[in-house]
Amino acid sequence: MRVVEEDPIPRTVEWRDGAVRLIDQRDLPGRLRFLDCRTVDELCEAISSLAVRGAPALGATGGYGVALACALAATGTESGGHRAPSAATVVRAAAEAADRLIATRPTAVNLAWGVRRVLAAAEAAASAAAGSAAAFSSSPARSDAGPGGAGGGAEAVRRAALEEAERLADQDVADNRALGRHGAALVQAGAQVLTHCNAGALACVGYGTALGVIRAAAEAGKTPRVWVDETRPVLQGARLTAWELDRLGIAATLVADVMAGSLMASGDVDVVVVGADRVAANGDVANKIGTYSLAVLAAHHGVPFYVAAPTSTIDLATPTGAGIPVEERSPDEVCRVGRARVAPPGFSALNRAFDVTPAALVTAIVTELGLARPPYDKSLRRLVEAAPHRLPLRAPARE
Repeated sequence: MRVVEEDPIPRTVEWRDGAVRLIDQRDLPGRLRFLDCRTVDELCEAISSLAVRGAPALGATGGYGVALACALAATGTESGGHRAPSAATVVRAAAEAADRLIATRPTAVNLAWGVRRVLAAAEAAASAAAGSAAAFSSSPARSDAGPGGAGGGAEAVRRAALEEAERLADQDVADNRALGRHGAALVQAGAQVLTHCNAGALACVGYGTALGVIRAAAEAGKTPRVWVDETRPVLQGARLTAWELDRLGIAATLVADVMAGSLMASGDVDVVVVGADRVAANGDVANKIGTYSLAVLAAHHGVPFYVAAPTSTIDLATPTGAGIPVEERSPDEVCRVGRARVAPPGFSALNRAFDVTPAALVTAIVTELGLARPPYDKSLRRLVEAAPHRLPLRAPARE
């Protein structure tokens, strides 16, 4: 039974009445609105349009997306309901949905990880159903509704996928709380903390990674004060991180991205804490564009630079940051602030959504299992291997 803890920030993603319910982050901070995605197409659009974003949140959303595909296929919704679907039919629908979900955001490795984790649970349930069907077929009393029949096997796959998606979501919140406790030990009482983009509850199922560290420090009575980078061009810091910190009652001040160096030079930043969308095996970190610049500034001014990321964000299959795909989004995001255009019509713009910070600029990586410090090729592998509920980040290619 799930224990629901009272939290000023609702879960970013959950299963509700046969749909994947998301906080629609496009509407924040103006209003808190929920979006119910009842098809995989709707969910893919929500991911692509940033209604939901943040690596851990995308992992859970992708997992729920596979569960949604299984549910639709198991009820015959996608085939018109003319015949009872088989377990194999449900898994095929889930695999097709998995490919579409993964393609929506290439940089955040959690998305592929969450999708593959739930797909693996569905495939395992289908294999078990096939074994039951073989035994059941020898029984004199047979029915498609039986445990090994078409309907029973499809239902078993649907149930297994949803249960795994729910486990993944619950694990995210528990991992982030543990990560926060480890990271809080790095934050001194009264520290001035600079953060970039949004790596809070909205970027996860709940609690947050970088903001989870700040939140845990505040809960420990350390009263941190936060500098919030606005985070151009989509303003996740101004819109989302500021909204979260306001709800949590943590002292924070919004600043322009270009002010970070000035703040460090005047001694007004004690520590930088950011999240991550992917961590390569050598410790290179892909995160929201502008993170690399912060790391360079922090190194120059002697300010510790910490990355907060669960072990599911560590991609041991990618040796260095050079192998991380960097998503390019619409130039229109750079040419506009909200709905107002700020560049001349037709003016060209480049919009890389992420950059890669070299491991040499990262003081430590905070995970739910503790800290990774240089040499990262050893410390990161040790942490990932100590996480038994994880799956490999690369699934074998399907036939």
